[in-house]
Amino acid sequence: MAATLKSGSSALKLAVVGGGSTYTPELIDGFARLRDTLPIGELVLIDPAAERLELIGGLARRIFAKQGHPAAVSVTTDLTAGVADADAVLLQLRVGGQAARNQDETWPLECGCVGQETTGAGGLAKALRTVPVVLGIAEQVRRTNPDAWIVDFTNPVGIVTRALQSAGHKAVGLCNVAIGFQRKFAAHLGVDPELVRLDHVGLNHLTWERGVTLLDAPGATSGREVLPTLLADFGKEIADDLHLPQAFVQRLGVVPSYYLRYFYQHDAVVEELLAQGSRAAQVAEIERQLLELYADPALDTKPELLGKRGGAFYSEAAVQLISALLGTAGGASVQVVNTRNDGVLPFLPDDAVIEVPAEVDADGVRPLPQRPVEPLFAGLISAVTSYEHLALDAALHGGRDRVFDALLAHPLVGRIELADQLTDRLLAHNREHLAWA
Repeated sequence: MAATLKSGSSALKLAVVGGGSTYTPELIDGFARLRDTLPIGELVLIDPAAERLELIGGLARRIFAKQGHPAAVSVTTDLTAGVADADAVLLQLRVGGQAARNQDETWPLECGCVGQETTGAGGLAKALRTVPVVLGIAEQVRRTNPDAWIVDFTNPVGIVTRALQSAGHKAVGLCNVAIGFQRKFAAHLGVDPELVRLDHVGLNHLTWERGVTLLDAPGATSGREVLPTLLADFGKEIADDLHLPQAFVQRLGVVPSYYLRYFYQHDAVVEELLAQGSRAAQVAEIERQLLELYADPALDTKPELLGKRGGAFYSEAAVQLISALLGTAGGASVQVVNTRNDGVLPFLPDDAVIEVPAEVDADGVRPLPQRPVEPLFAGLISAVTSYEHLALDAALHGGRDRVFDALLAHPLVGRIELADQLTDRLLAHNREHLAWA
């Protein structure tokens, strides 16, 4: 197993590409707290932003020291050195930084479309910038250590993971939406989160909770369905959290991802975004404050402000997945991941990347069989899968026509004039990041 590769030691080497992110202390906190589940001997943070990297690295060492974690933490701007001999490489990068995100969330609004970093035209822009960079990183990992797992948390996770898997990399995608629902449902029910299992189906950022099982015991295969109870007793809280009408959620009888609001209430969201400004501008200010906090040599815990940055339960999800993949979790576990379809959803191509529960262990990722998906959800899943196929083609091969085709296929666009306008704006705002533009 990968967990015993290094001279018989069970201590792992993990590398985080994008380690200079303000998210990283959330990840570090989870590594420190859950060290018995994931025994890390060496953690390398990799990022081209050397100054930020030093701040994050210093805080990471202090968090580990405070919690008595023995792992060595190093930082580097050298990708080749950083990923060498790593058992797993976690990708959490943002090509173009918050400035590019702010553009993704701004120029689509000029055309009356949602401005969002993973959905619609902004999400396509991010995919075009990100896929070539991620594939370059993955090739370096393959040259250095072909046995390493690549765990992608970089958005848009579905498209990026599909790019990695299509290129033959040992990769799986991870999102925090499912674990977020698991924790919230467990809190409503007053039970341990490990007793809650989700019937979670769809694509990354396009999922529905069609069922919630309260297990008889942690790791059990039997339990009782409690989604109707959750909707009856906590329907208002759930709907408010999604910013969707309670009557609508009750009528669906499922809990959609909060990203579905961009589809179900598109025009209302556009009005809100025009009135309140981009999320990127808010995040940039949060990041500025976080970096000031991280520079304090007395800080040795993740600050409360980090909760406003996003990525709740990111570290727990990452630890669960990596520990299962590297064989330190004590056997297979069921986790929601982004992985190759291979017939699980028969109305999609085999090479589509879906987000469903899967059995994960040192032998890999095996998505669990799914009951038939209701037409109300399957139609949107099919349409967005087609868009993702065209988006990946545009990211790999470039060209205005491919960008236009992807936008025309997107359910939030779908009109010739609108796709033309969005294509022009996308290219104008991203030329410095697109070698072919």
